[in-house]
Amino acid sequence: MFQTFAETASPDQGPPRLAALRGQLFAADLDGFIVPRADAHQGEYVAPRDDRLAWLTGFTGSAGWCVALKDRAAVFVDGRYRVQVKAQVDEIFEKVDWPETSLSDWIGRVLPKGRIGFDPWLLSVAQLRSLSAKLPDVTLSATDNLIDAVWPDQPEPPQGAVFAQPLELAGEAHGEKIARLAKDLQAPAAVITLPDSIAWLLNIRGSDIPRNPVPHGFAVLHGDARVTLYMDAAKLTDLGDHLGGNVTLRAPADLLPDLKALSTPVQIDPATCPVAVAEACAETVEAPDPCLMPKARKNAAELDGTRAAHHRDALAMVRFLAWLDAQPADSLTEIDVVKRLEEERRATNALRDISFETISGSGPNGAIVHYRVTEATDRKVGDGELLLVDSGGQYVDGTTDITRTIAIGEPGAEEREAFTRVLKGMITLSRMRFPKGLAGRDLDPFARAALWEAGLDYGHGTGHGVGVYLAVHEGPQRLARTGTVPLETGMILSNEPGFYREGAYGIRIENLIAVEPAPKLYGQTVAEMLQFETLTWVPIDTRLIDPHLLTETERNWLNDYHRRVHEMLAPHLDAATGQWLSDACSAI
Repeated sequence: MFQTFAETASPDQGPPRLAALRGQLFAADLDGFIVPRADAHQGEYVAPRDDRLAWLTGFTGSAGWCVALKDRAAVFVDGRYRVQVKAQVDEIFEKVDWPETSLSDWIGRVLPKGRIGFDPWLLSVAQLRSLSAKLPDVTLSATDNLIDAVWPDQPEPPQGAVFAQPLELAGEAHGEKIARLAKDLQAPAAVITLPDSIAWLLNIRGSDIPRNPVPHGFAVLHGDARVTLYMDAAKLTDLGDHLGGNVTLRAPADLLPDLKALSTPVQIDPATCPVAVAEACAETVEAPDPCLMPKARKNAAELDGTRAAHHRDALAMVRFLAWLDAQPADSLTEIDVVKRLEEERRATNALRDISFETISGSGPNGAIVHYRVTEATDRKVGDGELLLVDSGGQYVDGTTDITRTIAIGEPGAEEREAFTRVLKGMITLSRMRFPKGLAGRDLDPFARAALWEAGLDYGHGTGHGVGVYLAVHEGPQRLARTGTVPLETGMILSNEPGFYREGAYGIRIENLIAVEPAPKLYGQTVAEMLQFETLTWVPIDTRLIDPHLLTETERNWLNDYHRRVHEMLAPHLDAATGQWLSDACSAI
C-alpha cells in the first residue's frame, strides 16, 4: 500500500528532545530557537529529513511552528489542528492558537528582550521581516540548524528519480513556458524555490516528497529565456534530452556562489525565498514567483486531463461506497476502510500514488480535521456513527481530492441538521455566479451562511487550490478569509465546508471545482462574470439530509447533480454496483 499506519507522533520524546535543543541554546548563547514546518524550498510539504517540527514536538500537521526558549516552549497551530495537537504534543509545550496569536505576539510577551536563533534556509524573507518589525528589542540571529545538531538518526536528503510530464498532458512545451515567463520578469533573473513551480515550468515530475510528484531543487529563470537548474544530476538519469539546450544543470551547492557572482538585480518572491538565498544576492527586486499565476490558470489539456482523472476516480469511489454500504455495522475499522479505498483506486491501473494520507475518521475521530489513522488510534466504525472519508489520487493526468461523510446505521437529528447545513453551503458555492475580480475571501462567507444561521462554523478555509499531477494544495488561489488573489478562469479549487463536534463527530463534503466564464445573461450590467464547473461526480449521502432545510433551488441542484452522476458512471459499473448507484442517486 501507499499508506502506512505506523504511529509517527512521539509525544513522550518531546521533553528529552527539547532538553537536548536547550543544551544547544546555552552553547550558542541564544535565548531561543524558531522551528518552522518548512524546508529550504519553502513548499507546504516536506521530506522526512526536513520534518524537524514533528521530530521535536510530535506534531505531524502540515503547518505550524515551535518557539523553544530556555524556560518555556510553544507550538503554534491553526484551526485545522486544534484537536490533533492535544493528542500529539506533550504538555511541556504550550499550545497556541495561530494565527490569532502570532509568533511575535507570544515572543514579545514572554521574551521582551533577547537573542533568538533561526535557520536562514527555513525562514522566508517576508517571515523574517515581519518578526523583526514586531520585535524591535529581540535580536534574530541566523545560525546553523540546532535541531540537526541533536537529531542523531535524521534521514538523508531525498533522491527520487525525475521524469518528464508528456506534452499532451502539460499542454505547453516547457521551452514555450520559459520564453513566455521570461518576458515578464522584473529583473534580469528570478530565483524559483517552490518544487511544484519548478516541476510545472520544466514539465517534469519527481518523487522527493511523499504523495506529491515533485523533485527538490532550485532554479534561476533568466530574462533571455534560459533556466539554470540546481538539482542533483543523479536524479535526472531518466530524463534523456527532455530539458534541451536552454536549461543548464548545476549542482545545488552552486546556487549561492552563482547568485553572489551576479552583478545584476535578482527577482525574489519574499513569501517563498529563503533568507539565505536573498542574502546571497547583491541586489534584489521583489515580485511574486513568476510561475504561480500561470500554473494556477490551467490550460485546456490540463483541464481535460483533470476531468478524465476525476471520472476514473469517481468510479473507484462508487465501487468503494457500494462495498462500504454492504458491510454490517461494527464489522470494519478505520484502517479497513482506508485499505479498501486504496484497493479500488489501484484497480484502475492508473494510480501513481494517493494525493495525501487518507482521512478515515469514525465518530469522534471525524472531528479531527486532518486525522491520520494509525494502529494505535484505529477504532471500529460503529453503528449510529458518522464516517468521514477524505481522500484523493495522483494520476498522471490529474490530482483528485474528495470528501464524503457517510451514515453508518441511523443518523441522529443533530447530525442530519448539521450535515444539511454543510451541504447547503457546498451547493451555494457550486452555483455561484460572481463578477470577475473577486477573490476567495469574497465568496467564503456564502459557504458558511447556513451554518452561521444556527450559530455554527468551521475552523478551516472553504477551499484550496489543486494542481494537475502536482501538489494537492496549490497556491495562490484559495476560498478562505485569507484568500486575496482574484479568481481566474482555469483555476481549480476545492469546495469543502464542514462542521466538527469535538468528541462526537465530524462532517465535511468536498468536490473539486474549476473557474470558468459564466454565460452572459439578458440585461446583465456586469462586464464579465465567472462561475464554477464541478469536477467531482460521486453521490452525496442523502440519508444524512433533512429535506425540509433545503430550498427548492438547492433540492433541484442536488437532484440534477445525482442525475448526472448516474448518467456518467452507470454504464461503466457491474450490475450490483450500478443498482447501488441508482439507489444512491434517487431524487429527494
